[in-house]
Amino acid sequence: MSLFNGFNISASGLTANRMRMDVVSSNIANANTTRSQLVNGEWVPYRRKSVELSQSGVSPFQQQLQSAMNNQSSKVSGVTVSKIDEDKAPFTLSYDPSHPDADEDGYVRLPNVDPIKEMVDLMSATRSYEANITVLNASKNMFIKALEIGK
Repeated sequence: MSLFNGFNISASGLTANRMRMDVVSSNIANANTTRSQLVNGEWVPYRRKSVELSQSGVSPFQQQLQSAMNNQSSKVSGVTVSKIDEDKAPFTLSYDPSHPDADEDGYVRLPNVDPIKEMVDLMSATRSYEANITVLNASKNMFIKALEIGK
């Protein structure tokens, strides 16, 4: 294990949680976007996106193999963004016949973004980001104290 492995793990957590915050802010910004993509000549509303995280440095096959062999010497590693996925939940329908994107019945398809769910995700990402900063500062203080021993 490298001396700076803890720093690298905390940095990967900071990067991943920053990506989560970026995706949440994109979802909130596009909560009312009715024209996101042109599919088959028709505008489709914005679809909510979510971030999928996975352990970095170890492939899923390697994880399964180590757990099957009861190998306790698994490496400690950070986290990485494995995928940004679109939510397949149906769009919300709103009755507004005066809207330019209303169908012949007067309904407008709105994005499947729930602001409450986004705020919960944002709080979770923020807390994880703060926890990684705390770990980074604790590691830094440990190194500083270790250097003071040598004086």
